[in-house]
Amino acid sequence: MRILSLILVAALAASPALAEDRKPVISVTGEGSIEAPPDMATISLGVTTTGKTASEALDANSAALSAVLARLTAAGIAERDVQTSGLSLGPVYDYASSGERGGPVLTGFQASNMVTARVRVLDDLGVLLDAAVGEGANTVNGVYFGLADSADEADAARLAAMADARRKATLLAEAAGLTLGRIVSIGEGGTAIPMAAMGGVAFERAAAPVPVAAGELTVSASVAVVWELEG
Repeated sequence: MRILSLILVAALAASPALAEDRKPVISVTGEGSIEAPPDMATISLGVTTTGKTASEALDANSAALSAVLARLTAAGIAERDVQTSGLSLGPVYDYASSGERGGPVLTGFQASNMVTARVRVLDDLGVLLDAAVGEGANTVNGVYFGLADSADEADAARLAAMADARRKATLLAEAAGLTLGRIVSIGEGGTAIPMAAMGGVAFERAAAPVPVAAGELTVSASVAVVWELEG
């Protein structure tokens, strides 16, 4: 017990000294972003058909979609870049008319089949959209621009975020009459690459290829950094 008491006394005596050696810290979040032109696009398109029976609607849909897919292949879109994204088949009712029991009248069936395709040569995008619509694609849900590989852009955004964190920390430290010391910790808040969307694609084949403006994408990143402060 005497030895334990001596250890506790020694620890308590050392505590104030440890507290005095602890330096103040500052925690700052830095944000950075860069602009980059997209190098690929994802298009969502498909075919919607109707028929008196379910099989008639589905057969017409399959024939039209096969022509659209053949057009995509002929345009150089690889098989791995095309994927079915939605398939539906259902009845169509006329709610303005009444049947024998006073309910809506069944007028036929509607089939819809949607696909997404990645276009890796943006110069061909307008011509491809026009050709797909000409082959029977009467539903176009959107065109989304992106980056096939964003590693370099994400790294540049991270460096910009780190520089922003140091700038903020230096400003605050100098305002307090202190300077930045060593870095205690760095935490990445993640990166974001929102996809740019283009809408307004006509369902009827145009006299000229659909105009496409890819613009630029914003790649952003954030970091949380903690510095020690020197007096």
